[in-house]
Amino acid sequence: MSHQVSIAGQITPDQVPTIAENGFKTIINNRPDGEEPGQPTSADIAAAAKQAGIAYKEISFAGSELNQTHVERFAEFFNEAEQPILIFCRTGNRSSGIYEAAKQMDLLDD
Repeated sequence: MSHQVSIAGQITPDQVPTIAENGFKTIINNRPDGEEPGQPTSADIAAAAKQAGIAYKEISFAGSELNQTHVERFAEFFNEAEQPILIFCRTGNRSSGIYEAAKQMDLLDD
């Protein structure tokens, strides 16, 4: 695989500086706000990413609602994003799913 990608469960704004220190250039969030109490908001993570100099994009969807539009939006951003990329959701499962779907549809540049 030529992509530099890591997939993680939920991250918090206070973890973003460490993510940047570990060399990540881009964060993609696949988790919608409000799935559970106390969950960090996308806006808070986006602000932390901006402060740390990391690109950020939210392409969120409920676990069972992945569709072609999500995959295409993901692939479009992914192909333009600086790597390495950290993709996250609640557990990492839906992030793995959207990444694999984009690969299987041959939408990701090598």
